Amino acid sequence: MKVVMLSSVTELHAYIDPGQLTTELGGTQEYCHDSWISHRTAIEAFALMVKTTAQTLQAFGTELAETELPNDAEATINLLHTHTLKKDQMKEDLQVALSQGGRLLECINEPLQTDPEYSMTYDELENLATVQRLLGQLDETQTAFDDFWERHCTKLEQCLQLRHFENVILEKLDALDRALSLASEGDRLIENSHYAEDSIRPKCSELRGVCEEISSTLRNKKSLLLTALELHHALEKDGIFLLASQPVDRCQSQDGAEAALQELERYLDTAPLHTLADRSAICCQYEAVLTTQLMVSRKVFQKQISVQEMFEKRRISLKKLAAKQTRPVQPVAPRPESPIHNGGTRHASLSEEEENLAVLRRHVMNELLETERAYVEELLCVLEGYAAEMDNPAMAHLIPSTLLSKKVVLFGNMSEIYQFHKRTFLKELEAYTDCPELVGRCFLERMKDLQIYEAYCQNKPRSESLWRQCSDCAFFQECQKKLEHKLGLDSYLLKPVQRITKYQLLLKELLKYSKGCDGCDDLQEALSSILGILKAVNDSMHLIAITGYEGNLSELGRLLMQGSFSVWTEHKKGHAKVKDLARFKPMQRHLFLHQKALLFCKRREENGEGYEKAPSYSFKHSLSMSAVGFTENAKGDNKKFEIWCNSRDEVFIVQAPTTEIKTAWVTEIRKVLTQQLKACRDKMPFYLFFSSSSLLFPSPFRSSGQKNQKKQEEKKAEMSMMSDSSSSPKHKGECLINAASSHTDVRIVYISQLWLKCSY
Repeated sequence: MKVVMLSSVTELHAYIDPGQLTTELGGTQEYCHDSWISHRTAIEAFALMVKTTAQTLQAFGTELAETELPNDAEATINLLHTHTLKKDQMKEDLQVALSQGGRLLECINEPLQTDPEYSMTYDELENLATVQRLLGQLDETQTAFDDFWERHCTKLEQCLQLRHFENVILEKLDALDRALSLASEGDRLIENSHYAEDSIRPKCSELRGVCEEISSTLRNKKSLLLTALELHHALEKDGIFLLASQPVDRCQSQDGAEAALQELERYLDTAPLHTLADRSAICCQYEAVLTTQLMVSRKVFQKQISVQEMFEKRRISLKKLAAKQTRPVQPVAPRPESPIHNGGTRHASLSEEEENLAVLRRHVMNELLETERAYVEELLCVLEGYAAEMDNPAMAHLIPSTLLSKKVVLFGNMSEIYQFHKRTFLKELEAYTDCPELVGRCFLERMKDLQIYEAYCQNKPRSESLWRQCSDCAFFQECQKKLEHKLGLDSYLLKPVQRITKYQLLLKELLKYSKGCDGCDDLQEALSSILGILKAVNDSMHLIAITGYEGNLSELGRLLMQGSFSVWTEHKKGHAKVKDLARFKPMQRHLFLHQKALLFCKRREENGEGYEKAPSYSFKHSLSMSAVGFTENAKGDNKKFEIWCNSRDEVFIVQAPTTEIKTAWVTEIRKVLTQQLKACRDKMPFYLFFSSSSLLFPSPFRSSGQKNQKKQEEKKAEMSMMSDSSSSPKHKGECLINAASSHTDVRIVYISQLWLKCSY
C-alpha cells in the first residue's frame, strides 16, 4: 500500500476535496462529534423505549384476551376498573415515549429552525429518518392498542349489562310473592279501619289483578312446555335406545340371543302404539308447539323408517343365532363326485364373500364402538381428575400463579366435546351395531356437531404452551397420582385431535367392505365430510399463524387453499426496486387463497417443541380477487402459472412443487373468478366476447404472424362492439372478458373500474 506523507493542510487538499473535510482540517464539511454522540445515544435510548413499550402493550393485550368474564356484577365492575387503570398507565407510558420522540425530532431539526437554507449531513438525515420511523411505529402501536381496548371494554360493559339483567330477572321472580303479601297486608290495614281505606282498597285490587295476569301467563307457558315434553317423549319412543342397550357380547350365545329376541318381539308387539303414522294428526295435536319448519320437516318419519329397518335386521340376526344347534357327528359313506354347475359355484362363492365382508364390517364397527366408549371415559377422567380439581379449594395451594384462571386455555372446549359424545353420538352409533354399513347416516346427521373440533384444535397451541410452563408443578403430579395414570395430562389433551383423525380411517375401512351395500353412498359422503373438517382444521391452524396483516382475515371470505410456492415478480411500469425488476432467485412464499383475496406470506420456522415448533407466516402482499387475472401456463415450465393485475403492470410468476398442485390451484382460481363473473352478470350489463380459436388478448408467447392475425381479429371485435354499442344504452364502464382458452394461455381480464366495484 502506498503511503503519502503530508506536511501541511494545503497538501492534504490536493488529495481530498475540502468539501469532504471538516473545518478543523480546513474543509467546509460541518461536523460535530459531540453532537453526533449525543444524538446517537438519545436515538438508541428512544429505540429501546419503543421496544419496551410495545412488549408491555403486547403482554397487557394477551392478559386481557385470556381473562375469563366474571359471573356476577360486582366482580365485573372491579375487573373493568382494574383493567381501566392499567390501560391509563399504558397510555401514559405511550405519551411519554411520544413526547421524548417529539423532543428528539425537534433537536435534530434545530439547525433548520435557525437557518432554513441549512443542508443536513448524511448522518443527520439518517438520524431523522430513524426517529420518524420509530415515531411511526409508536403511532401504529397506539392505534392498534386503542382499537383492541375499545373492543375489550365494550365486551366488559356488555358483560356487566348481562349481569344486571340477570339480577333483575331474579328480582322479578320474587316480586310475585312480594306483591301478594303486600296485598294481604293492605287487607289487614282495611280490617283495622285504616283512615286511608279508600286509597288502599283499589291498590290491593290492582296488585291482585296483575298477579293473576302473571300467574295465568305462567300457567299457559307451563302447559306449552308440558305439551312440548310430551311430543319429545313421543319422538323418543322409536326403539332406538332398546337397540343400543342390548349388549353385543350376550347375544353371541344361543340363550342370550333367544332372550334378546324375545325382548325385541315384545317391543314390536307394542310398536303400533309408538308409531307416528299420520303427520297431519300430529300437527293438529301439537300445533301450539310446532313451528312452520317442523311441520314441513320429514326427518322424523325418515328416522322412523330407518329404525324399522334396523329392527328387522336385528331380528333376523338374532333368529339365526338362536336357531344354531349343535349337531352330532355321523359317519357318512363316501359318494362319487358329481359335477357342479358353474352357476351354483359362483352363487356359493358370492354368498361366502358377502358373509366375509359382513364379518369384516362387524369387526370395524366393534372397533369404532369400543374406541368411542374408551374415548368418552378418557375425556370424563380428564375433566373430573384435572379440570374439576382446579376449582377444588383443597388443591388451590398446589396451583401455580401462571395457571390461575387459565382452565379454558388449558382444556379448550373439551367439556363440550365430552357432552356431545356422551349424550348423543355414542348412543346413536350403538344403534347401528347390527347394520354397520348404514352408520354413515349417523355421521352425516351429526356433521355440524363434529365441527366443534375446529375450535379445540385452534386452541391447542395456546394449551400446549401453557402446559409447558406448568408441566412440572405439584398440582399436575398430584392429579396424575390420584388417577394412577402412567401418562401425563398432555397425552390426554391430544386425544380429541387423534379421535377426529381416527374417524376417517374407520370410515375408509367400512367403505372398503361395504361396496354395493345400501349405505355405501352415505359412507362415501360421510368420509368426504370428515376429510373436509380435517382440511378446515388444518387450514385454520395455518391461518391463525399469520402475523402483520392489518385487516380482518374473516372479511376475506372462506379460505379455499394454502400452500408453499416459489415466486418471481415483474414490474412493467412505474417505480420499482431494482431487485424486483429482474429477480433470478425466486422468493419462497406461502400463499393463502381466499374467496376475496390472495395473500402472499413468508414462512418462518419457530424454535421449540410440539405446537410451538409450528411455522408462523409474515404477511408480505395481498391481491384482491376482483382485480386479478391469471395465465395458466408460463413459458418454460409446466409447473408455473402467472397472477397479475393492473394490465400486467405487476406480474407474479408462481411455481408449484408439482404439476398436480399447480392444476388444483389453477382450477380453484378459475372457479373463484367465474363465480365473480356470474355475480357481476346479475348486477349490470356487460359485453362478452368469445373467440373459439384464439384469445382477444394475445399471449406474449405467440409468434409475430399469430400476433398480426390477432390484431386483425381484435379490430373486427372492436367494430362489432361499436356496432352493438350504437344500438344499446351507454354506460360509464364496459368490460371485455376473455372466456376462451388455449393450450398455452388462459386469462380472465377485468378492465372496467366500475366492473371492479360491482364485484364483491
